Amino acid sequence: MAKTKTAYLCTACGAQSLRWQGQCPQCSAWNTLVESVVEQGAAGGSRFAALAGTTGRLQSLAELEPREAPRMPTGIEEFDRVLGGGLVPGAVVLIGGDPGIGKSTLLLQALSRVAATEPAVYVSGEESGEQVALRAQRLHLTSAPLQLLAEINLERILGILKDAKPRIAVIDSIQTVYTEALQSAPGSVAQVRECAAQLTRFAKQSGTSLILVGHVTKDGALAGPRVLEHIVDTVLYFEGDTHSSFRLIRAFKNRFGAVNELGVFAMTDRGLRGVSNPSAIFLSQHAQQVPGSCVLVTQEGTRPLLVEVQALVDTAHSPNPRRLSVGLEQNRLAMLLAVAHRHAGIACFDQDVFVNAVGGVKISEPAADLAVLLAIVSSLRNRPLPRELAVFGEVGLAGEIRPAPRGQERLKEAAKLGFSAAIVPKANAPRQSIAGMRVMGVERIEQALDTLRELDR
Repeated sequence: MAKTKTAYLCTACGAQSLRWQGQCPQCSAWNTLVESVVEQGAAGGSRFAALAGTTGRLQSLAELEPREAPRMPTGIEEFDRVLGGGLVPGAVVLIGGDPGIGKSTLLLQALSRVAATEPAVYVSGEESGEQVALRAQRLHLTSAPLQLLAEINLERILGILKDAKPRIAVIDSIQTVYTEALQSAPGSVAQVRECAAQLTRFAKQSGTSLILVGHVTKDGALAGPRVLEHIVDTVLYFEGDTHSSFRLIRAFKNRFGAVNELGVFAMTDRGLRGVSNPSAIFLSQHAQQVPGSCVLVTQEGTRPLLVEVQALVDTAHSPNPRRLSVGLEQNRLAMLLAVAHRHAGIACFDQDVFVNAVGGVKISEPAADLAVLLAIVSSLRNRPLPRELAVFGEVGLAGEIRPAPRGQERLKEAAKLGFSAAIVPKANAPRQSIAGMRVMGVERIEQALDTLRELDR
């Protein structure tokens, strides 16, 4: 067997060097040379043929017959929701998150359920077999016929997986795996890229569903090269405060399902459990109505969620009033305060403004603007909003209220949870009334504030 050749490639210009240098000899960029495998001729061509499927001839798109790949459910409903209905044969899923958030726990639970009907392999590169067995014992999963492999050498892992032919395999984690073809240490850019490429190639050739666990940096991004997220089919992020029992999984990329889907879990002594009614954990239970609280109907993928938005407006004790938001975009908060002052005469230039989304959820959609604005007005005037009121809508710089997508689904979710009134953009007002709910459509923020005064009467 011929020895694999390596070279150092510049990530900026692609120039090749036989040895590492601090500066690229072609483009003069610093610290851009990374070790890579060099393939020769036909061997390199055959190596990547499986990734493209049928190669070597042109095909008409009209002649191709698309096939819907059957999905394999993991047995965890919230996890299947984020995946788009389950795992697709040959798909590669990358899941990342902070240390100790529950990635290994969730995957061990999922594989134990799948192993009851399908062959499954759990490859542990960070823990020994005994440590994984102890976790399985704590989760009461010892009876599952799950195959375990404690190994970090890529060639040995691929050899065992080819012999075992599992339907699903987990690599925990991709940063611990190394290939003998490269001299760099496990976790380096070259090792992560090469190992991920070969594992992806194996998944496409064999039809094995592969889940890769990825480390994250201190900034929250997946460690390793950016190409890692391009290679895989699905990218999931595990979110949540380690001091809280709730965990969130978001899909940021999914070739086989919707993106921005959200799965909600609760950490218990028996592992992670799906939350069937996640809106309940994002709504605070107040004994009485309090100022500065407004219920937002947001949309996460295909799921409408009710989240309580809290605002606190207090007199500033410094020349520069503070503007702080948790779970919401801070730049939009500054914009909303300017719009409220210009078009509604609500001045907060001498007030500290704090905004928070309850439950640790992060809201990125602009449909939260109207709820944030009404919560600020409620706190500033020290007048609580009606308990049964739900709100959504985007606020423009001209003071207009723009519609939000899937408004009908949002309103139905609010009505199902007992809300009897809603202030929404006029374009989202339903043509047919919703039983038990009074929907008030507004076009400008002045109208929204006037509607709020009418509800107080």
